[in-house]
Amino acid sequence: MTIKSYIKRLCCLTAMLASFGMAGAAEADSVTPLRPVVSIFSAEIGGAHMLDTYLSPLRYNGLHLGLAWEHIQATGFAPERWIRRLELSADYNRTHNPAGNHRNHALQAQAQWSLMRRWRVAAPTADLQLMAGGETTLRGGMLYSGHNSNNVVSARGHWSIGAAAMAVYNTRLGRLPVTLSYRLSLPVAGVFYSPEYGESYYEMYVGNRGGLAHFGWWGNRFDMENLLAVDLHLGATVLRLGYRNRFATSWVNSLSVRERNHAFVIGIGGEILSLGYRHATTASPHTISSIY
Repeated sequence: MTIKSYIKRLCCLTAMLASFGMAGAAEADSVTPLRPVVSIFSAEIGGAHMLDTYLSPLRYNGLHLGLAWEHIQATGFAPERWIRRLELSADYNRTHNPAGNHRNHALQAQAQWSLMRRWRVAAPTADLQLMAGGETTLRGGMLYSGHNSNNVVSARGHWSIGAAAMAVYNTRLGRLPVTLSYRLSLPVAGVFYSPEYGESYYEMYVGNRGGLAHFGWWGNRFDMENLLAVDLHLGATVLRLGYRNRFATSWVNSLSVRERNHAFVIGIGGEILSLGYRHATTASPHTISSIY
């Protein structure tokens, strides 16, 4: 066999090995990272402080109850750097006037969705993550006051876009993994509902519907929500203990609305992987958690 034949065979063999290597690299690159979902169901109880001059000029104070479901996951694109968050919640406030002889009942529901950029700050014994991005919020419900003779209901409705931020600190308490987190929601602009001063719902029903929707900004509406939580990792289960407060204020059409809630939060959940998740079996997929 001539040298020329050896060279041809060697080139063919090299090309075959290169093609196998490229195929293997492509197969490894095609392995989609696992993105477990952090899912937390929580309940809260605390105090409510409300003022709605459409129904009464007095401030009402009382009990606040709430339920919430939070869903957090790394995004499909750039999962190491971006996370998305969804929270659905409902709350009930039972408040009374200063004399204690009249009560109001408020029932509201809220949906929040946010997309946040993540930065990791590594430490020898812990892991700090900082996140910031945008958020949209839809909230609505009603306040009922049975003792009024004319208007007994004040409807609520608000859609906004704004800023969202989180700080997450993963560490250990002895052998127990612990996650400390703080979350801020700060609407900036949006649209909210408010009638005219003294305008009844009957007037709206017969056709006086002008001027009910208002552009909301910090000049006539300011809302903010804070959540400070400690997540205790008990095996695959997470126990959440925390504190939440929420402020919602608006002033338009000579009407002032003030709502302030402070509540203790207890929740349970964990990280969940979809049962229908498919990935290549020839490589170990990389797992990217959203906050843990």
